[in-house]
Amino acid sequence: MSIFRETGPGRRLPVRRLIQLFTGLTLYGVSMGLMLRAGLGLEPWSVLNQGISRHTGLSIGTVTIVAGALILLLWIPLRQRPGLGTVANVVILGLVMDATLAWMPQLHSLAARIPLLAGAVLLNGAATGLYISADFGPGPRDGLMTGLHLRTGRPVRLVRTCIEVTVLATGFLLGGSVGVGTVVYALAIGPLAQFFLRRFAMKDRPVKPSPVVARGGASPEHAILPE
Repeated sequence: MSIFRETGPGRRLPVRRLIQLFTGLTLYGVSMGLMLRAGLGLEPWSVLNQGISRHTGLSIGTVTIVAGALILLLWIPLRQRPGLGTVANVVILGLVMDATLAWMPQLHSLAARIPLLAGAVLLNGAATGLYISADFGPGPRDGLMTGLHLRTGRPVRLVRTCIEVTVLATGFLLGGSVGVGTVVYALAIGPLAQFFLRRFAMKDRPVKPSPVVARGGASPEHAILPE
């Protein structure tokens, strides 16, 4: 019996959606590793994970997996339900990030690190568009954001900002890398993800509100923030 049997009235589990999900998550993990190798600053959650890694001796990929799993535990009181994409997000990002770091040597030349940073951010935007368009559930961090939004009644953008600032500050205090790359990522990832979300959207599926939208109830085509 095929695993792509109908999962509901008139619905099937398309191969394309699974390909988009796993391709997107794999590229996301690669982009995180490349951004770390650029050495010009990381996005907030990677800053925290790097800080924890430096204090525990665990690889940053392992910390990313453990952190994602712990965040999922916070979903329970928030009554959030994980999907296939949620679980895959927890496992794949950390494994691929460590593999990328093992493959990619440390760079010292600024002339090489700047293009690497730009390419990593661009790749991250494409990866975000791919895995969100697959519509298999939010990542653990986005589920935390939307869960807090629903339980507190605070605007999504405010909840997101509070989480990101807290994570970034904690990671910085633990020794995580904050720099120009952090600023570039914050400014560029929204427009990039929005562009690629439109590019990879399923033409036979309506665009649904995404857990990473910047405004509650808005479509991903209108506003999006990074995980």
